Amino acid sequence: MILFPAVDLKNGQCVRLEQGDMARATVFNLDPAAQARAFAAQGFEYLHVVDLDGAFAGKPMNAQAVEAMIKAVTMPVQLGGGIRDLKTIEAWLAKGITRVIIGTAAVRDPELVKGAAKKFPGRVAVGLDARDGKVAVEGWAETSHVTALEIAQRFEDAGVAAIIFTDIARDGLLKGLNLDATIVLADRISIPVIASGGFASIDDVKALLEPRAGKLAGAIVGRALYDGRLDPAAALELIKNARTAQE
Repeated sequence: MILFPAVDLKNGQCVRLEQGDMARATVFNLDPAAQARAFAAQGFEYLHVVDLDGAFAGKPMNAQAVEAMIKAVTMPVQLGGGIRDLKTIEAWLAKGITRVIIGTAAVRDPELVKGAAKKFPGRVAVGLDARDGKVAVEGWAETSHVTALEIAQRFEDAGVAAIIFTDIARDGLLKGLNLDATIVLADRISIPVIASGGFASIDDVKALLEPRAGKLAGAIVGRALYDGRLDPAAALELIKNARTAQE
């Protein structure tokens, strides 16, 4: 179970949105590289980055900030937002991104995901962001007519490293993870699933460590870290103790 601290980039700054609404953005740090270093110092082992402007534009828009973060930390970084073609995937992997996250293109162009996952084993994840069960695309500006499960099942044998499942209704609102829906998805597919959206407190960490969430590969935490609702040391200690107990 990996806890991924999130850095969402808008205009080169670290922000958090509420329910994916760009008009409801709170700036938490003007220096993304410094934020990445802070998360590394706290003991996190894997960074989750989203280029929000890129998700809307359909191409990378915060490349300078992302590159500065890659240089600032040694931990692996997964990146989503505006990754819609093989050229962009290859460019980010070459620059040091460990894993790219494909969202809109996974709905619109599943063959791109399959081809990339085959070419770069273990380095391609799919981001499925659901609103009322249906997957949203184009930076969540549009809602498709397909469910997260339907899309996830398309990639069952494609070699996709992970599915990142976000409940848009909860994202940035500190209402707690939608573990019920996430676990249902994880139980129906063989691809590892990462929970996202609404992470609120240490209670979410405890819930992730319960036996019923055993198939989940981790969770993404954003606002709860930035506003101090989640103590990183306490959260990581819980996870470490759970791992030790399993060994």
